[in-house]
Amino acid sequence: MSTHAQPLLSPAEYLAMERASRDIKHEFFRGEIFAMAGGSRKHNLLALNLSGMLYNTLRDGPCETYSNDMRVLVHPSGLYTYPDLVVTCEQPRFEDEFGDTLLNPQLIIEVLSDSTESYDRGKKFEHYRRIESLVEYMLVAQDRPQIDLFSRSSDGSWQLTDASGLESAIRLASLEAVLPLAEIYARIEFPAEE
Repeated sequence: MSTHAQPLLSPAEYLAMERASRDIKHEFFRGEIFAMAGGSRKHNLLALNLSGMLYNTLRDGPCETYSNDMRVLVHPSGLYTYPDLVVTCEQPRFEDEFGDTLLNPQLIIEVLSDSTESYDRGKKFEHYRRIESLVEYMLVAQDRPQIDLFSRSSDGSWQLTDASGLESAIRLASLEAVLPLAEIYARIEFPAEE
C-alpha cells in the first residue's frame, strides 16, 4: 500500500479555493493549507468588544478596522492568515483587485486560546514581525483580564507592555487610543480563584 503526499498548492490555487469556500477558512504557508478552528463564546465576545471599541475610537479618522474575515499576507514569508482584528491607518493596500488580502496592517490583534497561544506568541509573531508596516501586535487572554502588547521601536526591536486586571487599560500608541480592560472584557466571566 502506498501513501501519497498531498500536492502542494500555489498561492493562486489557494486563493481560488479560499474565495470559493464559504464555511472554513485556511491559513496557507509554503504550499500547504491549515484549517482554522472556530472560536468559543469568549473568543467571539472579546473580538466583538474590541471591534466595537476600535470602530468607535477610529470612526472619524483615516484608520480602518477589519474583522477575522480579512486575510493578511505576510509578503516576505508567504504566510496567508486571518488575524482576529487588523487595523490600517494608511491607504489600504491589497494583493489584487479582490480587496480581500491586506498587505499593510499597522496593528494586529489575536485573541489567545489554549490551542493557538504558543503559535500566536511564537512562529506567527515571527512572521508578523516581517511586515514592514506593522507597529503593534496585541495578544488578548481569554482566561483572565490580561493583554500583552508588542510595539516596534524606531530601531526595529520589539518592546512588551502588559496590562493585567479589569481596572487597568492598554495604550495603543499607533492609534493614539487607550482601551480599558473592563470594556474589552465586558460580559466575560472568569473561573473563581482557589
